[in-house]
Amino acid sequence: MTESENPTSSAPFSFDDSPIARELADLTSRRKALEAVELEFTGPTRVLTVSNQKGGVGKTTSTVNIASALASVGARVLVIDLDPQGNASTALGVPHTADIPSIYDVLIDEFPLSDIVQTSPESDRLFCAPSTIHLAGAEIELVSQVAREHRLRTALEDYLSGTDEPPHFVLIDCPPSLGLLTINAFTAADELMIPIQCEYYALEGLSQLLGSVGMIQKHLNPRLHLSTILLTMYDGRTRLAQQVADEVRSHFPREVLRTVIPRSVRVSEAPSFGQTVIAYDGASAGAVAYREAAVEIARRGRGGSEEGES
Repeated sequence: MTESENPTSSAPFSFDDSPIARELADLTSRRKALEAVELEFTGPTRVLTVSNQKGGVGKTTSTVNIASALASVGARVLVIDLDPQGNASTALGVPHTADIPSIYDVLIDEFPLSDIVQTSPESDRLFCAPSTIHLAGAEIELVSQVAREHRLRTALEDYLSGTDEPPHFVLIDCPPSLGLLTINAFTAADELMIPIQCEYYALEGLSQLLGSVGMIQKHLNPRLHLSTILLTMYDGRTRLAQQVADEVRSHFPREVLRTVIPRSVRVSEAPSFGQTVIAYDGASAGAVAYREAAVEIARRGRGGSEEGES
């Protein structure tokens, strides 16, 4: 029996036609496209609060990796770590032991923000206002403070007006709850970025969060608006991930970034080395996706729509 007559025979396997080969080719093409990107950062500082009251959606991971990716394309970026767990400070390689001046001292004791900002070892354009364990008690201590909802906003405005080279972006990482720390972040920002996990119950709690944002807009900060939704932990092998992405896009067509962040071992590993995935493995799929998302955020501008290359 010849090969053509054998019903069990098949065409010779070609690696070039395999899913892995196509994925590698796509990744290589995307990396080359990123290398050709040129961005010019002009205008006033953009202040984004990164928040989602649902935990485990990649909020802190997205904050530090978007910040690092923006720095990698030439932007000066300040990350304000407003989460008492201090995970953003850890990922940026910034010391945040109990004896180090931190965002707690800014909120409670009115330290100038410039006194606590540290430069990340990843880049001389990447800065962090660290969190320490003291911040865990700040929710209670803020209750009795004058202008308790505006303390971060006042400190940030003083910092931006007092520096010769203000950052192009400020990203504020919030705790996964709606307390005075998160309210301070909402009051200090112009834009809200919400990471949403591409899994079941992705939209759970989102309406509550947007309701809280509406109250902030009405009573404390009319400038605040939802500019960006980032889909995270995307697993292209599952139908559920695509369904969730489609559902979120149908509700928020202007705000959702085209870029999605895939599930990635490298993204998960990087914080344990005190790094973002951009520094840990900049050629990985997760790092490429975060760099693409950062470019998209920069090009979209404040309102969440494309503004060309600026």
